[in-house]
Amino acid sequence: MPKLVRIVIQLPIELKEQLDALKQQGYTTSGFIRAMLERELAKMEDQSVNALPLIKRVNSR
Repeated sequence: MPKLVRIVIQLPIELKEQLDALKQQGYTTSGFIRAMLERELAKMEDQSVNALPLIKRVNSR
């Protein structure tokens, strides 16, 4: 497993309450946020890869 680093974020009370509710379903806050970040960052990566063919090359003929 890669080395993990700790981050601290501030959340509105409503979001914290939603994360606390997930704990009742067996999720950990860290696991949920980690999975969500991985999913969203992968989407962004896919979008940037798919956007490359749309870029017109300056020297293309």
